[in-house]
Amino acid sequence: MSGAGAALQDSAIARLAGLDGLSAAYPGAPLQAVFPYATVECGVEADWGHKSGAGRELRLAVTLRDRGEAPLRIRALMEAAEARLASPPAAPGWQVVSFARLRSRLVREGRSGELGWTGMIEYRARLLQEGGDSPVTVT
Repeated sequence: MSGAGAALQDSAIARLAGLDGLSAAYPGAPLQAVFPYATVECGVEADWGHKSGAGRELRLAVTLRDRGEAPLRIRALMEAAEARLASPPAAPGWQVVSFARLRSRLVREGRSGELGWTGMIEYRARLLQEGGDSPVTVT
């Protein structure tokens, strides 16, 4: 992961950390965690630079996990997480040019006795490294 991905991931984790009802937000799958929790990861990353500056296009994935028979709590957490990420998270050293929600999905997991839910929200972010020759505004 590049510096752009790490900066965006850290900022998104900070935004989700104080979410009511969420035990914690992690940069990857934790070994032990109290449900419900979130993981924030940067996945696919591509060059989005231009002639006079560096840039990155990347995917930011927010995964929420919870236990229980019904998905009521995780649906509410997904809505709250989307609201917290409605505006682009900051990425120190980078200008967030665009930040768009691409898709979300809620799935049931586990076996009887340990039923749970996983909610996933994926975003596309385009960033330019600060300090380039000219600011660019593209959406």
